[in-house]
Amino acid sequence: MSSSTVDPADPVFQLHRGGKMAVTSTVPLTSREDLSLAYTPGVARVCEAIAADPDLADEYTWVSHVVAVVTDGSAVLGLGNIGPRAALPVMEGKAVLFKQFGGVDAVPVCLDTQDVDEIVAVVRALAPSFGGINLEDISAPRCFEVERRLDEALDIPVFHDDQHGTAIVVLAALRNAATLLNRKLGDLRVAVSGAGAAGVAVTKMLVAGGVNPDQVVVCDSKGIIGRHRTGLTGTKAELAESTNADGREGDITEALRGADVLIGVSGGQIPEAAVAGMAPGGIVFALANPTPEVHPEVAARHVAVVATGRSDYPNQINNVLAFPGVFRGALDARATRITDGMKVAAADAIAGVVAESLTVEAIVPSPLDPRVAPAVAEAVAEAARRDGVARR
Repeated sequence: MSSSTVDPADPVFQLHRGGKMAVTSTVPLTSREDLSLAYTPGVARVCEAIAADPDLADEYTWVSHVVAVVTDGSAVLGLGNIGPRAALPVMEGKAVLFKQFGGVDAVPVCLDTQDVDEIVAVVRALAPSFGGINLEDISAPRCFEVERRLDEALDIPVFHDDQHGTAIVVLAALRNAATLLNRKLGDLRVAVSGAGAAGVAVTKMLVAGGVNPDQVVVCDSKGIIGRHRTGLTGTKAELAESTNADGREGDITEALRGADVLIGVSGGQIPEAAVAGMAPGGIVFALANPTPEVHPEVAARHVAVVATGRSDYPNQINNVLAFPGVFRGALDARATRITDGMKVAAADAIAGVVAESLTVEAIVPSPLDPRVAPAVAEAVAEAARRDGVARR
């Protein structure tokens, strides 16, 4: 983007001038005594205590309430591979959301490498400064390997929000949509359009939450994923083995034939005729931004409940409903990792916030609802203790 595209009078550029965040002190520095306590010589005593007992860092440094928001700039919003410097405004925005909604401090870390080994090495080296790692906007399939290796190497939570944040909110929304329609998750036939980071995570989360994997069909750009497909590797090969029990072949139209649910996380457009082939009283979550796979007004002609990723339509599936509370709860419990049980607990908590007031236009809370993050944090911390990954 050239400087000629910058309009200083544009409110967006005005808001971003100088960045959206800063570091502030939590202690006074107004006297010589303040300096001697906060820095030398007093600080040396704290350093010596932590050297003798590293766990004291959680009590006497900021690691109990700070995460790194790490990206390589390879899959930024709907902008694609724009690189780490151009990704920084998004990472700053993510950090502001962490603070606003979860009371979690966050530091953007934009890496000038897209090599898996280098990303893993850098994050491992930085990890002592943080209580958790939020991976952001790293493209598939590398994101799977980066998260897996960091999760194995570190004793702090590692969470790829593009995968799991989306998946948690989708599960919450589907729980409430099914309740509203008097359906059971285990009975639903689900078509997932998209087999990237979000599609894979959504599929796994729905199964963890009670959807029957035999009743799930996942599509990528080449059509339905199943055992009939050759050349599948990694996560797609796993999906082929664990879903599509009927052995369906073809494109998204075939996947939607008789389906109760469409989860769109692909960005590709789905024809109205395909949606019309769904079972009566269906559910469509068309989550691509800014253009949903199916226009919500078109989807509403054929199904009972519609959700999108947009704020200008009802039922916004927004990751901010998940990640602030997930990290707040994980940090409060001093969790060593984030388990499937913690993710399902987060989804249940989100769903529960509006469980008593469900309508077809309100199956999830507003992203601005102040009840969400505390409910998620409490549920996640409890699940961490139940799953044996809590240190507090």
